[in-house]
Amino acid sequence: MSNKKPLNVAVVGYGFMGRTHSNAFKQVSQFFSLEHKPILKAVCGRNETNAKAFADQWGYESYETDWRKLIERKDIDLIDIATPNDTHAEIAIAAAKAGKMVMCEKPLGRTPTEALKMVEAVETAKVANMVWYNYRRVPAVTMAKQLIDEGKLGRIFHYRAKFLQDWTISKDLPQGGAGLWRLDASVAGSGVTGDLLAHCIDTAMWLNGDITSVTAMTETFIKERQHNLTGKVETVSIDDASAFLARFDNGSLATFEATRYARGHKALYTLEINGEHASIFWDLHDLHRLQYFDHRDEGRLRGWRSIHITDGDQPYMKHWWVPGLQIGYEHTFIHQAADFIEGLETGKPASPTFRAGLATDYVTDAVLASAQSRSWQDVKKA
Repeated sequence: MSNKKPLNVAVVGYGFMGRTHSNAFKQVSQFFSLEHKPILKAVCGRNETNAKAFADQWGYESYETDWRKLIERKDIDLIDIATPNDTHAEIAIAAAKAGKMVMCEKPLGRTPTEALKMVEAVETAKVANMVWYNYRRVPAVTMAKQLIDEGKLGRIFHYRAKFLQDWTISKDLPQGGAGLWRLDASVAGSGVTGDLLAHCIDTAMWLNGDITSVTAMTETFIKERQHNLTGKVETVSIDDASAFLARFDNGSLATFEATRYARGHKALYTLEINGEHASIFWDLHDLHRLQYFDHRDEGRLRGWRSIHITDGDQPYMKHWWVPGLQIGYEHTFIHQAADFIEGLETGKPASPTFRAGLATDYVTDAVLASAQSRSWQDVKKA
């Protein structure tokens, strides 16, 4: 018998994110020494056949077709929300009021108003909470954070990030429904700003501090699409592309770009930071490497280094394999689950909390407002 404390988990949603979260909770105790062990108590989805099949495949003890039943169950400690954006607030607020811990996929809310209500709910109930911004937990990105905090880069001058995809280019692609809800603004809240740029913004503020003001432009290239649920041709109101300039509180300047119309790119997420002493570059397609340039190196040897993040003294890697062997995308969710559980045990909540997620929502809201007004917008403080 294990002497670990059980952490009874219910995941709402059995899509792509339901799989990543389930894998994280299933694997974390195998690789991290924690006092708590997640127990896959229940998965919830609207389609009973699919929910049962998912429960069987992933080893959940039970399944539900109504998330409200999860809230009522005494044998559930943690509600994990892996559903479309329009359901985040209602589920999270109800879970918090019932005294459940809450984890939620990004973005936190469709709007800052929605997100703020979620923050108030978890803080009033004093329940542990976290938003799944998983790219912070890529070991190379975590190491970039360490180098910045150690002062290796010195004063930061520039931050630039982009997230490029190409999956919505066809004008024949419909909007709405199970697979394409990200194209329906009533469900998603926004397009690439809240979906892709939210990741870039969260990482940026974690690495480089608060964003204070933005000026942006967005574009919807295909103005009308057939809606999967109504069958009617309807106006498309999400942004297909979004680009903005930003100022950070530390005085540095930034450029951000995201699009789903970059032919040839499926998930090109890159970031670069330039400081007075050194620069850092990271690419999701080469996620186990951190590119690093240090001007203080001897002149004739000065140049960019490619650091392979696999050694035990690099972030998270002591939990995995021997040096030289890589890990991947799914491990970022395992790291996040481990950090969340460790936060329960130490009393120091792991970030990003809901309030940190609200900070990102305030930036994306300012970006959308700026694109509409064609003017600089100040970002509200979370």
